[in-house]
Amino acid sequence: RMTSHNMTWISYPSKSLAFVSPEEIEAFIASQNIISRLMHCYIAFFVPTGLIAGICILIIFIKNYLQYKVIENLDLLLLHFTISNIIMTFLSFTVITRPDYLKATHLACNVLSFFFNFSYFNSQYVLILMLLILLLKRFPPRTALSKATQRPILCVGFVLIYAFCLSLTEAVLVGTDNYHLETDCQLDPLFAWPEYEIIKFTFGFGIPSFLQIFCFIVLFTKEAPAEAPALQQHIRTYPTAYVISITIFICRLFYNVMILFRTTFKLQKSIGSPKNELVMNIAEILLFCESCASLVFILCFHKPCK
Repeated sequence: RMTSHNMTWISYPSKSLAFVSPEEIEAFIASQNIISRLMHCYIAFFVPTGLIAGICILIIFIKNYLQYKVIENLDLLLLHFTISNIIMTFLSFTVITRPDYLKATHLACNVLSFFFNFSYFNSQYVLILMLLILLLKRFPPRTALSKATQRPILCVGFVLIYAFCLSLTEAVLVGTDNYHLETDCQLDPLFAWPEYEIIKFTFGFGIPSFLQIFCFIVLFTKEAPAEAPALQQHIRTYPTAYVISITIFICRLFYNVMILFRTTFKLQKSIGSPKNELVMNIAEILLFCESCASLVFILCFHKPCK
């Protein structure tokens, strides 16, 4: 049974550091400078590029649908993925205040966190659906699974419900105390219970990564039917999902490892050091860069967009 956690003791190292030596002060200033530069670089280059790519993708898909009155399964999933990433990019504006943090009430921070997690889980599981559909294109089965993937709207509906339930669980694990109090807000709130990070790692990275790796193993090791095109030809025909898959795995691996480190600090009742805080900030900005990069990859590699 989960009991209420008292997380009032937790704070950011940069907010609660008692400096005792000039070296510590220099290290602190250096880490603040790095966070600030990264934030400016992200806002100046990645955000405009990602949003322009996202808007172009939406225009192309809508135009194609109005022209042909039909949308391919893969296109529908990519459209859903694009919308999730655009929302994630808008939510990433919360990093504008870095190296300081956005000031918000616990309730407002929890609401922001809910929408962030919803986009995060959404994009992760829609990608799994894409890989599954591409796998079934190469190894056509005569099973219920094949019929299910022929109804992408049903699959998208399932992903939306699943992502909503996971995000709601995460919102509960942020904690139900002090809703009216103002706090330093991050999209993964620092004051969340340790279970928050454990659930996020398990369902937002562990399980999806296992499924991604499984899809790649089947793709590269299973012998395709004689009529199927060569593996290189298959990857060249559908490069988008594979490129995005590798990008997401690399960026989210770093981010999720940092989230687990943060949990270990919470369990040890420690706030960590400014260096830990710096690396967590780098991981968060890298995650947002991945959202923008994925939109650019769709625009560059997906045939209807090209």
